[in-house]
Amino acid sequence: MDNGAVGGGGPVLFDQIVPLYIQVIIHFAAVGAKLIGFTGGAFMFCTRAAFHATGGFDERFFWAEEGVFALALKRHGRFIVLWNSVLTSPRRLRTLSGRQFPVFIARLIFSPFKTFTRRASVENIWYDSNRSGDYKIANSPAAKVSNGIALLIVIVLFTGPLWNFIPQSLTPWDSPQGKVRLAIGIFLCHVGLIFWPIAIVVFVHLFRQRQWVEWTKLAALAAFCFWLAWGATHGVIWSWTRLCHMLG
Repeated sequence: MDNGAVGGGGPVLFDQIVPLYIQVIIHFAAVGAKLIGFTGGAFMFCTRAAFHATGGFDERFFWAEEGVFALALKRHGRFIVLWNSVLTSPRRLRTLSGRQFPVFIARLIFSPFKTFTRRASVENIWYDSNRSGDYKIANSPAAKVSNGIALLIVIVLFTGPLWNFIPQSLTPWDSPQGKVRLAIGIFLCHVGLIFWPIAIVVFVHLFRQRQWVEWTKLAALAAFCFWLAWGATHGVIWSWTRLCHMLG
């Protein structure tokens, strides 16, 4: 703040045990927050002048409102993300089942703006809370299976792009490795559609940006998201065209 930043934040860590797939997500998110210049709402700060200039948090959003607030702060000056993390309670996530995780991802892909602006879309995750029992991790067989599936999905999401560095000649389509590579690729290109709403939101905020440094960062982020979204769309079209051809 002494160097002219109007606001910022830092990554979060949990002070108690959470399911393994959430631990993986939170550690990757800590690095991602620093790289793209955004941070979660558990640890944010800004000057009083910047808060009043932006109007504070947008109450139309029931999820990711801190991201919208960070974009607003970027219009008024430099927004920094620290490496220092803050410990917070995982109460909201400890009782989140692995089944809810892919369902939430699907909602973000197929109905992103409703997910952000409708309380019912995130009520079970962020607003419902059994305070008398939310310190316990669900340990039933069904919970273990769903958390295991969620962990597998997270591993595929973060390691799937590594297939791009493996020559296609080493994984021909008719080999087991080729079939696994194809299945992962089809899954990732469908998940990659989530970059369309992200790219659009960032692009819209470019026209409201007054600081050239932050404009450059947002422009690079928007271009990267559009590139990922276009690649994912191309993959989705290819996979469905191939499936229809096979069925035909």
